[in-house]
Amino acid sequence: MTADEHPRTDPEDGTATETHRSGFVALVGRPNVGKSTLTNALVGEKVAITSSKPQTTRRAIRGIVTREDAQIILVDTPGVHRPRTLLGERLNDLVRGTLGEVDVVGFCLPADQKIGPGDRFVAEDLQELRQGRRGPRVVAVVTKIDLVGRDALAEHLMSVDQLMGFDDIVPISAVKGEQIEVLLEVISRHLPEGPMLYPDDQLTEESRDDRISELIREAALEGVRDELPHSIAVVVEEVVETDPDDPFADVAPGEGRLVVRATLYVERESQKGIIIGRGGSRLKEVGTRARAEINQLIGRKVHLDLRVKVAKEWQRDPKQLGRLGF
Repeated sequence: MTADEHPRTDPEDGTATETHRSGFVALVGRPNVGKSTLTNALVGEKVAITSSKPQTTRRAIRGIVTREDAQIILVDTPGVHRPRTLLGERLNDLVRGTLGEVDVVGFCLPADQKIGPGDRFVAEDLQELRQGRRGPRVVAVVTKIDLVGRDALAEHLMSVDQLMGFDDIVPISAVKGEQIEVLLEVISRHLPEGPMLYPDDQLTEESRDDRISELIREAALEGVRDELPHSIAVVVEEVVETDPDDPFADVAPGEGRLVVRATLYVERESQKGIIIGRGGSRLKEVGTRARAEINQLIGRKVHLDLRVKVAKEWQRDPKQLGRLGF
């Protein structure tokens, strides 16, 4: 037993008490390795949007897991990649800034894909972070084990072990919930001793409006192709309580109709047409899909008012990136 694993002593009567641990954990990896799905599985509720499109996550989303002996603050970071735009550079900077502030890093490596240049790129960053000082503990999280057989998994685990010096390696399936509890126990063990940092009923640090905008973007990502996923940004303009019969009347909270007004931004007029669809059919589908998720988040039915606007080449424009929250 190491020094930080000894139980605390109650100052009142000298009896041993359980050690409580708390800290920040960054989930990193190249794009589309299952980080957001894993975040949701660990928290037990949807706090991060998911999509088959790479680079879906654009912010360091904090999910909070409160256990009897530990509180784990999860940071689901954007996928690390070689950037082609100013947005890509800022997302990579966000990841690197996050890694310098956490206690544990969960390096996600999908079991159904061989270790490639993107994984080595992340590993180099982590090894550099550890040089010269005590960096974060690094746990290899081998995701998507439900997609491979036992022999393939064993071979992959050996490859992961050779990638860098990990403190632990944990194979999991977030979709099927396999080994999730084991991963939580491993992460908890690597956290420093400390008190709870958030109320025990709080599941995320994301604001309501940020979560709504992400759910709309998640719905918009379904079925789009080529470069369009990277060109979509969503801003919630307002969430207001209204009287359906009198838009100028004052309405008490919970007694009117909750209206969410949001704008989807794309980079070109041609993209705007794709999002809207013929006769508005595509935008209607986006609204229907997003509204179902927002209703669940808010706990009541909402009216969703969506607009689509063009912000030309916003991924490369510093001023527009700032206005869109990047």
